[in-house]
Amino acid sequence: MSEVRIAAEPRTEFGKGAARRTRRAGKVPAVLYGHGADPEHISLPGHDLMLALKTPNVLLTIDGLKGGPKLALPKDVQRDPIKGFLEHVDLLLVKRGEKVVVDLPIQLVGDVVAGGQVAQTEVEVSVEAEATKIPEAVEVDISGLEIDSQVLAKDLKLPEGTSLAAEEDLLILQILDASAATEPEAAEEAAAEEGAEGEAAE
Repeated sequence: MSEVRIAAEPRTEFGKGAARRTRRAGKVPAVLYGHGADPEHISLPGHDLMLALKTPNVLLTIDGLKGGPKLALPKDVQRDPIKGFLEHVDLLLVKRGEKVVVDLPIQLVGDVVAGGQVAQTEVEVSVEAEATKIPEAVEVDISGLEIDSQVLAKDLKLPEGTSLAAEEDLLILQILDASAATEPEAAEEAAAEEGAEGEAAE
């Protein structure tokens, strides 16, 4: 997994106005919590944090804190819905060797069987892993899967040291008959065309 060192500054002002001033200065308001300690309100350099968060479940080493550097995982990232810039980040304190539950992205590898179509219902799956050894993703090899077959959470081949935290019967994907999936669409299009022709004739 990726580990990034980032410098924090204490944050003493709160509220929307203070948060806007923090962001105008190129920083992102954040809260560090966990392990029964009082939450620490900090600000982090916006550009460095944005780059770090491109990696799912990135492990952050936070410098500039009372008592020295601490390890943390991003738990809640708030972005502006229109412009996409970071508005606020919640960080969970972790320790080396500690187990945490995280959501890993699901990556499909291989080619779907001829005449088949992948219907993926989950793009992430919850797993338990050591905080400093979180895999980047869970791979699902779809080559060889026949039409009408399914992959459930319990069928996933998880990376070493990782255990499933999701429901075992959670449907991840299924292989559909591509021709059956397109037939209703074609019928709907034909019906729409016939309706349009009928209206034109009138």
